[in-house]
Formats: sequence, structure tokens, C-alpha cells
Amino acid sequence: MHKLLVVDDEPDVVYSFRRLLRNEPIHVIAAQSGEEALEALPIERPDLVLMDVRMKGMDGLTALRAMRKIDSKLMVVVMTAFGTTQTAIEAMKLGAYDYTLKPFHVDAIKELIRAALKAGDDMKRVVSYQPLLSREEYSEGIIGKSAPMQEVYKRIGRVAAREAPVLITGESGTGKELVAKAIYHHSARSAKPFLAINCAAIPETLLESELFGYEKGAFTGAAARKLGKFEVCDGGVIFLDEIGDMPPATQAKILRVLQEGELERVGGSETIRVDVRVLAATNKDLAAMIQAGRFREDLFYRLNVVSIEMPPLRDRREDIPLLTEYFLQRFQPSGAEARVSISREAMDRLRHADWPGNVRQLENVIKNALVTCKGATILSSDLSLDIETPKGGPAPGQPAAPGTDQPSILSDRLETIFDDLMRRRAADPTTDAFDVVEKEMILLALRRTGGNQLQAAKLLGITRSTLRKRVAKYKISIETTIQMRGAGE
Repeated sequence: MHKLLVVDDEPDVVYSFRRLLRNEPIHVIAAQSGEEALEALPIERPDLVLMDVRMKGMDGLTALRAMRKIDSKLMVVVMTAFGTTQTAIEAMKLGAYDYTLKPFHVDAIKELIRAALKAGDDMKRVVSYQPLLSREEYSEGIIGKSAPMQEVYKRIGRVAAREAPVLITGESGTGKELVAKAIYHHSARSAKPFLAINCAAIPETLLESELFGYEKGAFTGAAARKLGKFEVCDGGVIFLDEIGDMPPATQAKILRVLQEGELERVGGSETIRVDVRVLAATNKDLAAMIQAGRFREDLFYRLNVVSIEMPPLRDRREDIPLLTEYFLQRFQPSGAEARVSISREAMDRLRHADWPGNVRQLENVIKNALVTCKGATILSSDLSLDIETPKGGPAPGQPAAPGTDQPSILSDRLETIFDDLMRRRAADPTTDAFDVVEKEMILLALRRTGGNQLQAAKLLGITRSTLRKRVAKYKISIETTIQMRGAGE
């Protein structure tokens, strides 16, 4: 469970966050001043700090400076009212992860908290590229002893200490983000920020402002200046995942950052210098995209100074027992009387599966088996390998014949969501899985567009009228906010 330290001299603020996060795996602790927060840090060791700028006693900026000296990787989000936006920007220059304006939109603040916690985990959970996780201080690792993985380890070791951009390629689910984290943790920038951006998960209209920030009035809803991820990450490392999905206009700006080390915010003319190392990943054939005019050739060569290719799981089958053992240890049920093992027949089935979803699919299969197995041993019948290639189907890595029902990258990403929905239905058979997914998609679209129903409908590919009907059906309150008393900074 994560720990969240809320620093505010108004008790109602703390109460509001405790209510807001009561169903999240987050424990909320409180401090009423900067001095009290600094005393709590070594005792509580929070994963994230939400701190007001103006408080009695030590103000937020002074407390932030002290916090950064104690823990340079501590995630801090500054809370402010509209009147002190410039102060919030100064806080970000001091190392805050982000700032948020009062009063808060519920969905927006929850999404910000989740993003900040993930960024903190990325920086704190040191990733090992040692094949057998032999060093205890590593909390995550890239598992494998096979020859292809030994080559990956060598490449990481050679490139980690260098400042060059790195392009990580490979199929979905092979562990490209772990490679990026390992490079970061073993680099000279490991004490600086690390931010992972999934270019495919952010709408094209929002990606540019997310990366480069924007000025007040740059577009509808831009009520104040916002610093982008490159400014926030100055001195650190940015990981651009799924860079093949980046729109051409944004590609040009990324190229400028790589070539000149400078950028401009959306709607601005000021040139801003940044010092950021860029790591990128893709599961797409960028050479083919260049030929098709969908990816810039000059950007490709700038990113591809050093390349690391992650092998698919079918090309490193000898690593499957190691990976299986790792996942069994990692996801053992809490409070289990005996450690769950796996039968020889089940292991043989794992070894011979085709694994189109690669390591991520294997992880999900083991998670599911630990939930469904009836004893202390996982049997072959406990393994849910629904997307194994049928007998007589295409060879691993070969395209399916037209009309065959082969898994797509999207279906691979949906596996975890599907497993969660099945657990919900097992607990409550009346759960309508389609309604759950549809509601979450609408909520996400509304969050991404700041509650703009017309833009949200466009993102979802439906009419505004259809969206309104769905909003009414699921009783979604677009204007829901946390009304905070005492926010008059």
C-alpha cells in the first residue's frame, strides 16, 4: 500500500482526501505545516507528498527545498489557488512533480495521484539486468539466462553510462520499459527524475502540450501556464514508449529537443533550454513507417544512436521456468499456508506455448492460475492459454491467414482488464462487463478533455447525443469537484 502525506493547515483538506481515496490502496497521513512534514518524512517514509504553498509557519517552497535535500526522488505535488500559479511553477523548478489548482476535479486529482505514484515507483524500484537477481537491493529485474538475453544485458551495460539516446525495439509484452528503467538506474542521471510517457495512450491533440507544456490562453481550458514533462524532467531521463504512434508535428518538436536541447511551450514564443536524455521504444517497424511517410527519417537516426532489441519469448524458451518461478514468488497469495508450486505437466505446457503476448502474457497466466488453482500445485488444467496458436496454425512470428482469429496488440493489453472483470463477475454475477468497460472509457475520455463532451465524443468516435445518453445512463457527474474550504491563498 502506498503512503500519501497531505501537508495543509486546513483539516478539511485532509478529510477530503481521505474520503476521496478511501477505496484506493493508499494510506493518507497528515501534517499541518512544513516543519511537521519534515519531521514526518524519516518516520512515515511517504511515497507522495501533496503540499499547500501557503501555510502557517514554514511555507511550501521552503519545505520543498528541504525535502529535496532529504530525498531527491520524493514525489511532491504542490497545491495552489489561481492567484499563486507563478509560485507553483517556481516549485516545479525546485523539483516538484506537478502542481494542481484548487478546487480540484475528483477524477483529475485521482489521475494525478496515480501518475505521481507510478513515477515514484519507477524511480525507486531499481531494476537489475543481472540474470539471476543476485543482488538483494534490486526490487525488480529482467529475468533470463538465454543467449539472446545475455546480449541484451551486454548492451544495457555498455550504454547505461553514456548520454546517447537509445531505441528499444521488440514485440508488445517483451519488457522494453524494464530495459529503459535499467538504463536509467545504472546511469549518471539515476538521482534525477525518470518519467515514462506512453505516446499511444495520450490523444494526439493533447500529447504535444503534455510533453512541452503550454502558456495561459493557448487553447480553450488553458487557464494558467503549465510546464511540460521535458521541463519537469530537466536533468533526468524521459522514456517515450510507443513512439511509433507519435504524430508528425510532435515528432518535429522531439527532433529539436534532441538536436538543440530546446523547446517552446504550446502558445508560447520563449525558447526554453532543457537537458534530458531520451530513451524510446516501439513495437512497430519504423523503417516501413519511414517509407510510408508516417515517421521522420531524421528523427529515427537521432533516436537510433544505440539500439537494443528485446527477443520474443518464443525465442528464449529456456527462460520460461525462470520467469514462471519469479512470478510465482512475486504473486504468492498473502497468508497462504503453503507455497504454491507448478506441476511438471503444467510447466511443459508453458514451455511449448507460442506466447504471442510474450512475458506480459505469461505473467497474466501465472496470476490467473494462482487465483484459480484448488490446491498448492498449479496443474495443466489451471492454465488459461486461450490464445495459443491452434494446431496447424501459422508458425511463431508469421502473420495469420486472412479471416483467422489471431490476437492483436490491443487484445494483449486487454488481458489484464478482462481478468479483473471476470473476478468481479465471480464475486457478483449481475455485473455487466460491457457496461463497466463503457463507463470507464467515457470517464477516461472526459478526464482527458477536461469535461468537454464534444471533444470526448470525438475521441470515442460517437455522437455528442450518444455520449449524453451514456452519461445519463451511468449517472456520471462531469462537474464533480472537491470543494475545499480555506483555499484562499
